[in-house]
Amino acid sequence: MTAAARAIRHQSLSPQDAAQGGTQGAAQGTANAAFAADVIAGFRKPQKALSPKYFYDEAGSILFEEITDTPEYYPTRAEMSILRDRAKEIAALIPDGAAVVEFGSGSSKKARILLQAVGPLAAYVSVDISGEMLVQEADALRRDFPHLTVVPVVADITQRFPLPREAMAAPVRVGFFPGSTIGNFEPHAAAAFLRNAADILGPGALMIVGADLVKPADILNAAYNDSRGVTARFNLNLLTRINRELGGNFDPSAFEHHAFFNRERSRVEMHLASVKRQKVRVAGETFEFRPGETIHTESSYKYSIESLGALARGVGWQPVKAWTDRDGLFSIQAFRLAGSATDDQPRKPT
Repeated sequence: MTAAARAIRHQSLSPQDAAQGGTQGAAQGTANAAFAADVIAGFRKPQKALSPKYFYDEAGSILFEEITDTPEYYPTRAEMSILRDRAKEIAALIPDGAAVVEFGSGSSKKARILLQAVGPLAAYVSVDISGEMLVQEADALRRDFPHLTVVPVVADITQRFPLPREAMAAPVRVGFFPGSTIGNFEPHAAAAFLRNAADILGPGALMIVGADLVKPADILNAAYNDSRGVTARFNLNLLTRINRELGGNFDPSAFEHHAFFNRERSRVEMHLASVKRQKVRVAGETFEFRPGETIHTESSYKYSIESLGALARGVGWQPVKAWTDRDGLFSIQAFRLAGSATDDQPRKPT
């Protein structure tokens, strides 16, 4: 929305709109307070750290889409190839009249492939922390799928949130969690996310998860250190966001992007490394950085099909089926809540 459009909208607010705007303002204030609390707590740790969920402001979401187009970053291409090649098999697990709930939807390009393959749905619910992109994608989906009920929900997918009535009225709900985001959680937090998703989706739910697979370190290191420097800008944008939203005074040029594969922990780590001794103020507090000291901004765990299956079983999800791309770089795995049908037979003809 342009500045002029925002001004016109502000001038034409109805009393109901004004009340809604006040509610949205209060929600934004709450979100900023939570962001500030997380940053302060993270910077007080012996190893300074930030949650990767804060990458995804509007600029960060755009930069991530650019990352997926870099030649070194294989996960999106590999996952898209699985979705294109196996869409009918995946869709066969989703009964007619179900509601599909995408956790951390961002761009809808992966959901579109699935939506084209499934039968009639009660609703597609897109859930993301970045509200502006969420609304834009929902509007585009409504244009392209005119008979589909599309309901965007602004929420933190790591927390419990209520589903809209359109999804709750469906006989079964299907979680869709592509993009290897499951690997951004520490293993205990990944288990907590899957447990939370089970509570949100309810009995009989299906969960379709994208997960990056273990592979040689040279492929992984190149993927997170692309030659165009897009991943570096994505990482450094976190400091720009802190400056803008929390009154920080970071100099992004005084930090470097570092990414490497930690073989012992089966994860790629991303850090922001201070290039000099410096003090930075954030949300009214001062933090010191030594030369070379880092902020750990992301871990991306790499799973095998077996290891992710074991993690999911531990919180009540039973493995149903798994698909990989032709090079074995990436996987899409389907799980069903324990106690419901767990066979891997399609629910409808392919």
